[in-house]
Amino acid sequence: MEDWNQIGINYLNEKKYEEAMRAFDRAIQDHPQDPLGYINFGTVLTMIGELERSLNFFEKAISLKANYPSAHYGYGGALYELERYNEAIVEFKKAEQQGLNQADLHFMLGMSYVNVGQLMMALVHLQTAVELNEDDVEARFQYALCLAKLNHIDMALEQLNRIIEQKPNHPDAYYNMGVAFGMKGQSVEAKAAFEKALALQEDHLLAINGLKQLSKKEQGS
Repeated sequence: MEDWNQIGINYLNEKKYEEAMRAFDRAIQDHPQDPLGYINFGTVLTMIGELERSLNFFEKAISLKANYPSAHYGYGGALYELERYNEAIVEFKKAEQQGLNQADLHFMLGMSYVNVGQLMMALVHLQTAVELNEDDVEARFQYALCLAKLNHIDMALEQLNRIIEQKPNHPDAYYNMGVAFGMKGQSVEAKAAFEKALALQEDHLLAINGLKQLSKKEQGS
């Protein structure tokens, strides 16, 4: 018997979503009591933006096997995309409690907490995401932003420097360095960082505004 889940995953990796859904549908028909086909189908629906519909598939998977971390992770991801952040947190936490300990899970938990304003909880999970995958620039960037929001400016600058080492052409990292230096009263360094952001992205409106604010400050002093 063909492994329709694996066939579907191969299609998914090729971004052939219709073919993937047909394969996962076959997997569900062949094994209607196996949660995996429902999880995979729900994942495709999430990827193509059919979020409400995807929830039904994750709910079906969980009804078949409550202790299935990838089902809760997928369900949480769809809820997150629907901006139902508190519900997403519940599902991500279930995935964690059931043994899932991946960088992506902690990143999604961190971002969910950011979106509900629980920055200390966000910080814990974003830090863990970075520790589990040090090459994840986006996770490190969000970790740096969270540190800055909590006024850990020097620690934020340290992470932003790491980002620039990893990805030198990152205008938002330079912009946020400029903001951080400005908060420390280091206007020369702030100006240089804003200018570097603009050198990389000439229409970076926040960096343009940052330079204007610095100029006003200098004229006022």
